[in-house]
Amino acid sequence: MSNIFRAEPPQTLNSQAEDDRLFVRAAGRAMQVLGAFHKATGPLSLSSIASAAQIDRSAAQRLVHTLMQMGHIRRSADDRGYLPGIRLLDHTLDLLRLDPVVQKATPVLLELRKSLRERVDLSLYDETRLIYALRMQSKRETFYASLVGHSVPTYCTAGGRAVLAKLPDSAAREILERAPLHAFTTKTETDPGAVMQAIGKAREDGFAMVCDEFIQGEVAIGVAITDRSGAPLSAIHVGGSLSEWTPDAFVAKVAPLAIEAASAIMAG
Repeated sequence: MSNIFRAEPPQTLNSQAEDDRLFVRAAGRAMQVLGAFHKATGPLSLSSIASAAQIDRSAAQRLVHTLMQMGHIRRSADDRGYLPGIRLLDHTLDLLRLDPVVQKATPVLLELRKSLRERVDLSLYDETRLIYALRMQSKRETFYASLVGHSVPTYCTAGGRAVLAKLPDSAAREILERAPLHAFTTKTETDPGAVMQAIGKAREDGFAMVCDEFIQGEVAIGVAITDRSGAPLSAIHVGGSLSEWTPDAFVAKVAPLAIEAASAIMAG
């Protein structure tokens, strides 16, 4: 579980932010320290935190001490390094209980999961990636596959293409230009032009369907959830196994129900 894949977040602490008179640099660097754990596979040393956060060791020492005092960082059990503190979970709970889309989606997705008996997820849109906020696992999956906070790219996932389809082509292309287009399987589409064609099809169909591109042997359908202006906020994902479904059968069964669920959430 320590080496779980996560999509890279959009770069936020840049020169523009540093030049912003309202930007508090110390707060930004504290967030960089917490972000040092994103790629960690175990406890981190102070030097490792400083390197990952791109700050000097002295600044890292002060920030780590402050965050430890607040319960946001802790020492590992063997006292050989640092780990995220349990009080970070308080912030996760705040997001999940206060986000209006998550509130509205929870009962709707429970019913969708009950009807389909396949994995049903809700992800929140974060430009080049989606972050899972609700995960309702299928009969085949383990708890590992259902972790909230897991993130995936937008370019090669059904939910990602569904949300990109809600953007103008120019905005979708700009996001593809900022995203590293990795091949996760032999069928992952990494050509920007071909991805844009898939986004265009999703725009026409009202949903996106992806086979074998992100997870080998999986077929997935994604439907975007938007605000009143039509801007994407999140996506519903439904995933099934190609050992049990043909793509056409999965679309016929799942797409209408997923679209109906998204409409219910937006109308709620």
